[in-house]
Parts: sequence; C-alpha cells; structure tokens
Amino acid sequence: MAKAYLVGSGVAALSAAAFLIREGGFRGSDIVLLEEQTREGGSLDAAGSPETGYTMRGGRMFEVHFDCTYDLLGSIPSLDDPSKSVTEDTFAFHEDFAWNDHARLVDASGTVVASHSMGFTERDRVELVKCVATPERQLDGKRITDCFSPEFFTTNFWWMWCTTFAFEPWHSAIEFRRYLNRFVYLFKTFDTMSGIYRTRFNQFDSIVRPMMKWLTEQGVTLQFGTRVTDLRLADGDALTVTALTMTRGGRTEEITLGPDDLVMVTNGSMTADSTLGSTDTAPVLDTSGSSGAWALWDTLAAKRPGSLGNPAVFHSSIQDSTWASFTVTTQDPTFFKLMEDFSGSEAGKGGLITFKDSNWLLTIALNHQPHFRDQPDDTFVWWGYGLFPDKEGDFVKKPMRHCTGREILDEVLEHLRFEQAPQILDHSIVIPALMPYITSQFLVRGAGDRPPVVPEKSTNLAFIGQYAEVPDDVVFTVEYSVRTAWTAVAGLLGLDKQPPPVYKGQHNPRVLVEALETLHRR
Repeated sequence: MAKAYLVGSGVAALSAAAFLIREGGFRGSDIVLLEEQTREGGSLDAAGSPETGYTMRGGRMFEVHFDCTYDLLGSIPSLDDPSKSVTEDTFAFHEDFAWNDHARLVDASGTVVASHSMGFTERDRVELVKCVATPERQLDGKRITDCFSPEFFTTNFWWMWCTTFAFEPWHSAIEFRRYLNRFVYLFKTFDTMSGIYRTRFNQFDSIVRPMMKWLTEQGVTLQFGTRVTDLRLADGDALTVTALTMTRGGRTEEITLGPDDLVMVTNGSMTADSTLGSTDTAPVLDTSGSSGAWALWDTLAAKRPGSLGNPAVFHSSIQDSTWASFTVTTQDPTFFKLMEDFSGSEAGKGGLITFKDSNWLLTIALNHQPHFRDQPDDTFVWWGYGLFPDKEGDFVKKPMRHCTGREILDEVLEHLRFEQAPQILDHSIVIPALMPYITSQFLVRGAGDRPPVVPEKSTNLAFIGQYAEVPDDVVFTVEYSVRTAWTAVAGLLGLDKQPPPVYKGQHNPRVLVEALETLHRR
C-alpha cells in the first residue's frame, strides 16, 4: 500500500491527511505527520489556564464562501455534539453570535467614529477601481503604496481593511488586489463586520482538536519533535522524492520511499520563531532563522532553482513582516462590562475595535465567553494586536515590541480613558507575542516566488499551506491552507473530483453595484 508523509501538522497538513482518507482512499495507518514542534496545530494555537493566563497568537476569521473549509469540516464531528459536524456547529454559532460592530473605529479622543462612510475622495475611488482592474502580472514587485496616493491611507476604508486582514502599506499590491476581488461582496457590511464568521471557541479547540481526534481514530500517526531537513530527489527531469532525511531525539534518520509513496511539505511558517513575554517581561524578537519549515524550503529551492519558489522573498525582511499580539486573562468582569457599554455590543457580538490614531495601530476584540473549552465561568479572555510594533506608544513611550504585557494593556486603557484602569491592570494577566514572519506571506513578490501546489513534472511531491501558489485565492486564511491540501491530494492522485472553484463575487453584477454604492457612502 502507498504511504503518505506530511511535513508539518498545521491545518494544511491535517486537511491533507483527511482528504487522503476521504477522497484518496488511503488508510489512516498509511499516513504519517512529521512535526518539528511538540504540539499540533501550527498557527492555530491556543493554550493556558486561569492561573498562568491564556494565550493565542492570533484568531482566524471566516466568511460564507470558505467552500473548501466547510466541505472538509462537514466531515468532522464536533467535540461538543458528535451528531453535528464542525461546520454545522460554526454556522449555528454564527446564528446566535453574529457580529454587528457599533464601534469599529475609535479616534484619538476615545470617541467612536461614524465608519459607515468609507471616507473616499473621487481620486481614492478611481485608484481602487484601477488596482482591482490591473492584471496581476503587471503588479509584480509592487507595493500597495505604488498604487495609491498618501491620502488613501487615511480613509476609514483603509483603517478597517488593514486591521481586519493585517495589511500594511508596504505589502504586496498583488495580495491586496486579490483580497479586494475575493471579498468585494463584504464591502457593504464592512463597517459592521456582519459578514464575518467565527468559530465557537478559539480555532485550536474548535478545529484542530476535532480534526486530530478524527484522524487519530482513523489510525493516522503524528510524530512530534521530528525535523525534516532534506528530501532526496531522483536524477532526471521528473521531480520525484526518493527519501526523507530527518532529525529526532538528537539522531539523524532516513525514510526511503516506495514507488507509490507521496510527500506533502508545509513550506514556510508565518508563526516560526514566535516568542512570548509575560505581564512583567517583554518578548524578545527571535531573528535566528531556526525554523525547520523555512530551512527545508531553502534546501529544496536550491536543488531546483526557479521551479520550487523563492523562500528568501518571504523570510528575509523581518522588519516588514513582524507584529505583536497580546492575550488578556482576568477574573474581574470590570473591563468586559465597560467595553460592552462603550461599544454598544455584547461580548462576542461586537467585532474588532481599532484605535485608528494610535501609533501602534492597536485593535482589540472581546470574544464570546468562554473562548477556551476548559475556561471557567468566572474567567474572561480577550485579545488584541498592533500592526506597528516598532513605533513608540502614544502613552507608553517605547516601541510595542519592547513592552511588557502590563505596559501594552496600560496603552490600551489610556486610549479608552477608563477611570478603572488601575483596577483592571492589577487584575489582569497579559501575555504578549512577537511574530517575525506573521505577515511574510503578504510581502512584495512576483510570479514564481511561491511554488505551485504540485510543481511541474512532480510525480509525488506537493507543497501545502500559505506559501504554495493557488491562483485567485487569498493567503492568511484557513481556506487557503485547506484548498492547497485538497489541490495537492487531487493533483498527486489524479482525481476527477477537484476543489470547488474560488468564489468570484466580482463577476456578480449585483455585488459590484452594492460595492460601488458603498464606495460612495457619505
């Protein structure tokens, strides 16, 4: 029987394992996941306790057209009710806790901004339409700033767009254009965020855990502490992996592949080399480049120059791809009560709140409680991030990345002008996270810098995850990882059933009319 070796255990690898079983007819016992870390889930992480504080480096948003994701999770039983799928549970949660943001933007005075208007001039509208209409190849090597005047970056639209999706002005115009096209149908509800879906709990509890339970029941093996360092390639023009080299427990091992065996590699990692701080200590930026995900891709790309992507494009500009997030744990409900009054929304229904004039460009979100499956009723968890961690704070006069958790929370509370700030500070555990590659998939690139999911002339190798190329779809989403996994399985096995096409709302006249009306709001 053919075996499949999957490098990594993020959502792309977990999805690939599931598709191999569901679509490819593989036995679970013939699938092995090789994970460098000591825990599965990749970037979909979440952990902690009320005593030590909970932490999650990020939170993923969904929308109704994540067709690959919902198809896959429709096959995975929910942990809360095995008679329902994870997809059904997510849709049911959205029905009960749909976002309806009343305080999307807050100004320097601590006042909620009327963000129904996008704040566009006619020039802004023309530049936006031009960007959308420009063929992607003509945007190779261009930044967003190359396509827009400086005034565009002071509009309500930009503040909402960049903090929802984590774009920065120096990021790739290609990726920005893809997002505009992919999510054009969300324009009309962008100020309320009502078109955004969330999972019932954090994504580790709501997605990774049920997937791992199902895969384990199918017999899939996951080996932790295993770093794949090289793939031996056969001679000749065909791209065929004949062996995997890996290190485990301080020893080097090699797996020789059979003629029908498959290899799928998660190349690159947006959360590689992440570091955590604490309430009283700042995280220390890790620039060692120690991640196996990047090193393996470097090694493979050097073997076939020009055909397996260009990883240096994505991991060599840490100053352009770093930002910081923070998770707050408290048993004092004061902050939640104040924020519900301030925002006009119950916790879990309010969406994102961005302090548009803050030097760090801070955004916070009050999640539906509990946000962790084992979170006690008397404990509250919320999350936030800053897109400019190298800038000095407005109140805490140091860069965000040099701040302790308490200092970051102090900066947030100063923006909110809450009189109860000292009480909130004294009763909160704040864990900051610094991520050097978190927006690396958005860095300026050109055609070919990301390898195809199934490279040309490949017989048994595929790339999956955020750094494999899927035309039209958008990175930094769970959907992208799942789509690469499905594409890899269908391509390597020559299956007739392919992933559903990427939703293209820009081809729907009604969607375009609504989007244009939104751009002209006053």
